[in-house]
Amino acid sequence: MTVRALLVAVAAALVVAGCFGGSDGTDARPAGETESPSLASAAPPRPGICPLTLPNERTPRGQANAGMNHGNGKLWTTMWPHNVLIASGSYIQPDGSVWMKWPWWRSVRGRLTVTGRRLDGDAPPLTADIPSGYGDRGFQPSGLTFPTEGCWRVTGTVGDARLSFVTLVLKAERYWPKAEEASP
Repeated sequence: MTVRALLVAVAAALVVAGCFGGSDGTDARPAGETESPSLASAAPPRPGICPLTLPNERTPRGQANAGMNHGNGKLWTTMWPHNVLIASGSYIQPDGSVWMKWPWWRSVRGRLTVTGRRLDGDAPPLTADIPSGYGDRGFQPSGLTFPTEGCWRVTGTVGDARLSFVTLVLKAERYWPKAEEASP
């Protein structure tokens, strides 16, 4: 490993280490209620801090636990390792946004909607593509587009059930050396 690659790896580890925070895995209140202060304070997180949600390992009945599952008995999802999405080139859109598939499971009947906002800076809200044809319960894939890198709160809602989590979105090219720059 080159010195540069080692420095990049150490810097990435320090960024991730400072990001872990709370989880709202039991958040299944009606959609109209106010968010809890631990998840939505009026002030943005301190610079360099992203209160990542740690997976609570809850899974829908009959599904295997992959160690990155997160849910509340009504809605579930699977998170990226350490809940940090590191997007490589094929997931970065021409406008610089990051697109990623995101799985959901529903035990309540209804259509899934997904919203999200950046916590550590200004950005348009995320957009969600939720295909039809998966019924009104069970598995539901989605495609989430994060307009920018950063710390994002994502909320899935079906009827009165809601599941929110905080994830960090990074572009790999900023943290991993390019293959042609690496030494053998």
